[in-house]
Amino acid sequence: MKIIILGGLGNLGSQLAQTLERDHELLVFDRADFDVLDDSALLNVIQNARPEILINCVAYNAVDNCEDKKLYETALALNCELPARLAQLALQFNFLLIHYSTDYVFSGLETKKEFSENDTPNPLNKYGESKFLGEQEILKQAPSGLKYYLIRTSKLFGPQGSSPQAKPSFFDIMFKLSQDKKELTVVNEELSCFTYTPDLAAATARLISSKAVYGIYHLVNEGAVTWYDGALELFQLLKQKVTVRPIRGEDLTRPARRPKFSVLQNNKVKKLRPYQEALREYLNNL
Repeated sequence: MKIIILGGLGNLGSQLAQTLERDHELLVFDRADFDVLDDSALLNVIQNARPEILINCVAYNAVDNCEDKKLYETALALNCELPARLAQLALQFNFLLIHYSTDYVFSGLETKKEFSENDTPNPLNKYGESKFLGEQEILKQAPSGLKYYLIRTSKLFGPQGSSPQAKPSFFDIMFKLSQDKKELTVVNEELSCFTYTPDLAAATARLISSKAVYGIYHLVNEGAVTWYDGALELFQLLKQKVTVRPIRGEDLTRPARRPKFSVLQNNKVKKLRPYQEALREYLNNL
C-alpha cells in the first residue's frame, strides 16, 4: 500500500518508516519538505500521491509552553486544526487516517487510575485540551464513513529521530544527567506507562495488516510506573550507582498541571511487552 507519513523524521515517525518500508510504498515528509498548515501545499501532496493510508506524527507537545496564550494557538493549529483537516481529506480521497493522541487527555484520581478506550477525557492542562479537541474533530467525521485509527499512547522513548526538533526521551535525559551528577531528584507521581517507539510502530503496523476495526486504540508497553520508578529501573539495568530521590510534582516549578494518574488500558489488541524488556533492548542497542 502507498502510505504517507507526516512528521516522518521525528522519534516515532522514523520508527514507523523503518517498520513499514518492508511491506509498503512510503512517502515520508517532515517540516523541511512543506508546511502542513499550508492547506494548498497539503492538498497538493495528497492529490499527487493518492495514498491509501496517511499517518500523522505531527504534534506540538511542549506541555508547559501550551499554557502560554500565544503558543497555545500554535498547539491548537497542529494538535486540533491539522487533524480536523486531515479527517476531511481522508473522506474526500478515501484514505485511512492514523493519528496519535496522549494519556494527558485524562485526569485521574486515586479512585480512577486507569482509563479504557471508551472513557471520557477530561484534560487538566492546555496541551491535553488541544489533543482532546483534535480527537473530537476526527470523531466528528466518523459517522460520515471516516476510516481512522486514533491511537493514544504515553511516555515515549526510543531511538532519536533525525529531525532537529526530535526531543530526547526521559531515559536519555536521566542518563545524561547521571554523567555529571550522582544524585538526582525525580517526580514520584504521574503514574502512567512508558512506550517504546519501535514497539508502538510495530503495533501500528499490526493494526494495518490485520485490518482492525476503525476506532480508538490504547498502545503502551505494559507496566504502570511513576517517573521515579522508571529512573530506578534505568540505573538498575545500567548497573550504575546513582542516588535517586523522590519528589512531588508540586516541588517543580512548571506552568502546566500533570495528571497524577493516567494509565491507559489496552483492551482491544495484543498487549505490548513490559517496558522493562523494551528498555533493556533500547540500552543494549545504544
